[in-house]
Amino acid sequence: MQPEVSIVIVNWNGRELLRECLEALRQIVTEFTFEIFVVDNASTDGSQEMVRQEFPEVKLIANSNNLGFAKANNQAIRLSRGRYVLLLNSDAFVGENTIDQMIAFMEAHPEAGMAGCKLLNTDGTLQPSCTTFPTLFTELCIATGLDRLFPQSTLFGKYQMTYWDFNDIREVDSIRGAFMLVRASAIKEVGLMDESYFMYSEEVDWCYQFKKRGWKIYYYPYAETIHVWGGSVEQVRTKMLVQLYHSQIDFFRKNYGKLSAFFLKLIIGTNCLIRVGPGALYYLLSHDRWNRQKHQAFWQLLRMLPAL
Repeated sequence: MQPEVSIVIVNWNGRELLRECLEALRQIVTEFTFEIFVVDNASTDGSQEMVRQEFPEVKLIANSNNLGFAKANNQAIRLSRGRYVLLLNSDAFVGENTIDQMIAFMEAHPEAGMAGCKLLNTDGTLQPSCTTFPTLFTELCIATGLDRLFPQSTLFGKYQMTYWDFNDIREVDSIRGAFMLVRASAIKEVGLMDESYFMYSEEVDWCYQFKKRGWKIYYYPYAETIHVWGGSVEQVRTKMLVQLYHSQIDFFRKNYGKLSAFFLKLIIGTNCLIRVGPGALYYLLSHDRWNRQKHQAFWQLLRMLPAL
């Protein structure tokens, strides 16, 4: 029998969180049938063995190399049979009625190519669940801290939409890849994720392509998912910070042109200079190990920036 939903989970060295994610899926009661794919990007922590032994119903794709987030998702999407594809992070735990509510919403809105639910931190507080598309202005606000100084401003808080309480249904530009329910027929029209992105910005780019084709993207607040935020990338934070900005530049170059990408690099470069120069004292004297690593990460990014 054809499943209604194909759930795709990409994993890299996140065994314990992946186990919790799969256990949450196993426990939910839903009126919709689903299949689960786990695409493991060459984990060395026993993730593949854990899936085989504890979750034999899961379809495991075991990669011998880390192929990145977009390419790994595409591997499973190509094999999926559901009318909907749910991209779910390995550190995300769905609520009891989340999948049912989200599918019901999509069924009632045939114009929707994608929909995302409300994401919560492990303590129950709100996590950013959707954004506008990034622009040079929003990136300047982030680099200068204007978005944090004036979070209630619809101008300076535009990107993270911090002026909004996230308690009503809205059409949005982009939803988070932690929980992304996508209509399979829309994927056939728009295409798969761009595999030139190794990590970060791939879901934003995918949303951008969906909107270009006329599909709507919705945020639905009445279904919830707990998201640990950064589960597996916690191990390589410095490398991932550099990758974050690299992917942003690629997004601007692809969708806004080379000139926009050049000005974005100027904004990022100025931000780096501030952080490795005047900001160095704050980072290096911090008791937080990640703050000390940030100084090294921004210095590395500054050196690599001309080639990005």
